[in-house]
Amino acid sequence: MKIWRRLRTVLLGGEKDVRDPGTFHRMALIAFFAWVGLGADGLSSANYGPPEAFLSLGDHRHLALYLAVMTALTVITISASYSQIIELFPTGGGGYVVATKLLGPIFGLVSGCALIVDYMLTISISISSGVEAVLSFLPPGWFQYKLTFILLITLSLILLNLRGVKESVATLTPIFLLFFVSHAVLILYGIFSHVAATPTLFADTIRETRQGIQQLGLGAMAFILLRGYSLGAGTYTGIEAVSNGLQILRPPQVKTGKKTMLLMAVSLSFTAGGLLICYLLTNVQHVAGKTLNASLIETLIGTWTIGGFPLGVWLLGIILVSEGAILFVAAQTGFIDGPRVLGNMAIDSWVPNRFMHLSERLVVQNGILFMGLASILILILTKGSVQTLIIMYSINVFITFSLSQLGMCLHWVRTKAPHRGKKFAVNFIGLAMSLSILAVTVAIKFREGGWITLVITAALIAVCLLIRRHYDQVKDMMRRLDDVMIQVQQMAGTHPAPVRDDNAPTAVLFVRSFGGLGIHSFLNIHRIFPNYFRNFVFVSIGVVDWKNFKGAEEIKNLEGHIGTDLKRYVRMANDFGFYAEAIQSVETDTLPAVEALAEDIQRRHAKAVFFVGKLVFEEENLFTRFLHNQTAFSMQRILQFRGIPTIVLPIRVIKTK
Repeated sequence: MKIWRRLRTVLLGGEKDVRDPGTFHRMALIAFFAWVGLGADGLSSANYGPPEAFLSLGDHRHLALYLAVMTALTVITISASYSQIIELFPTGGGGYVVATKLLGPIFGLVSGCALIVDYMLTISISISSGVEAVLSFLPPGWFQYKLTFILLITLSLILLNLRGVKESVATLTPIFLLFFVSHAVLILYGIFSHVAATPTLFADTIRETRQGIQQLGLGAMAFILLRGYSLGAGTYTGIEAVSNGLQILRPPQVKTGKKTMLLMAVSLSFTAGGLLICYLLTNVQHVAGKTLNASLIETLIGTWTIGGFPLGVWLLGIILVSEGAILFVAAQTGFIDGPRVLGNMAIDSWVPNRFMHLSERLVVQNGILFMGLASILILILTKGSVQTLIIMYSINVFITFSLSQLGMCLHWVRTKAPHRGKKFAVNFIGLAMSLSILAVTVAIKFREGGWITLVITAALIAVCLLIRRHYDQVKDMMRRLDDVMIQVQQMAGTHPAPVRDDNAPTAVLFVRSFGGLGIHSFLNIHRIFPNYFRNFVFVSIGVVDWKNFKGAEEIKNLEGHIGTDLKRYVRMANDFGFYAEAIQSVETDTLPAVEALAEDIQRRHAKAVFFVGKLVFEEENLFTRFLHNQTAFSMQRILQFRGIPTIVLPIRVIKTK
């Protein structure tokens, strides 16, 4: 056990103190690091978004100029609309929270499930594309191990994220900067080295557009342009990320979030739009076995030499390696924001409550593992095929975009906030763009395999509905239990607090909030052991989870709430004529705290017997076991191994008709 703990500390790092106000400050990301961690998904799309859009134009390459302008405007518009979402929802949550609050829970569920599947595919396609890019520089024989490399990289990123968000982002920052700086310089060089062609570029574009309309018709030309526009939709998939991840940003979160959004919008519109213009200016051609970016870089700098040294070849290799590596950084968006969407959905009982739990490193550990394992499953099923993953990708994010923009439009219609007309216009334009891209993308990709994404999303929605139904039944039973038990508790007489009897047995009861579950367990002890226990110790261990992980002040509020509930339990025991005391603690994990507290309690109460309440269902199955943790049995096993008598008290859950 000690060896495992040491290995865990080496791999994941030491425990973080939730009570230390500096912990949250040190973990939070400033705008720059947030740009790295959340903006890499968009920037990495330069490897496949602009090239795919440009190649789809075929012989009508002059449309690339319109495409560049449309791409830049789309990025800026959607970014501006999400800045308004950040202002309206400063606690984060992104598209899921927006759709839930402004459109209703079902719309929120659809948006959340769409995002989760999209983040799974973000991880899968990013890692698969990155491995392919790196393997292109190695001997052909290495390509047979492609899936093995993909799985190793995925497992490494899971481990890196389990250590903490800031640690993972800081590790990958050099790769991000190498990519952005090299491509910014490349784009500027590509444009300024063709300054002579710039004056005629606009005139030639207008002339060729007129010729195309005369030959094919306005509808056909518009279709070609819109098809290219939609096929480059992967460019916009990372814009949602900042509004989802506000909780990990440095306070004030809204200001930091808007700075991050600005950095993302400027860098993404410049990179995507700039590459499209460079393709047009250099008249780059697709070459079999090479990416369009590789052909562009080779055209621009491939022949550079210094004293016979092939500088251009080396720069080409460095830039292409950075393109492969940035895709690994892009997978971070899925690992950072996917667990946060799951955490928010867990608060609303759409997914198991365990997705709210934090590890000792204060990361949403179960969410990270779920996103990583789901991505591994997708990669195995698709054999890491980038072509298959691209078909499945970039549909779901526009479902969330559309629902978010629709919700914001309705909000501005209903509210009387200042400047609502301008704000409505921004979200309405964003809605029109999102819906048009979604419609064209689904139409083009549906038969090719895009339907698989929609089926997976629909299946996830169905599972979430079943989970919510189960939790609602349990909550209904708990409300009825609360009503009955609190009435029973009120029937007890009022007595002065008795003095502790050191010779009498002591019942130690683990409780949570004051309510029917704890009262029922207290009364059950008397029913099973009448007139045996004279002393009671109520123990409550508050768990810091995604819901209350918002700073040291929130931890104090949690401690205050626990203390208030424990006083009510003590008063109840006193009213029944028993001595009682309370012990509380706030932790990220219940079990280690149980072990430490139990040993201390047993030293002070020699005849202590520990009790834990446990919900039991008429039909126990894998579903109920997965939705409800087995903490009670784990506590019993830990304490009994140390010779401490522990009893699990069953509380029956009866289904409502």
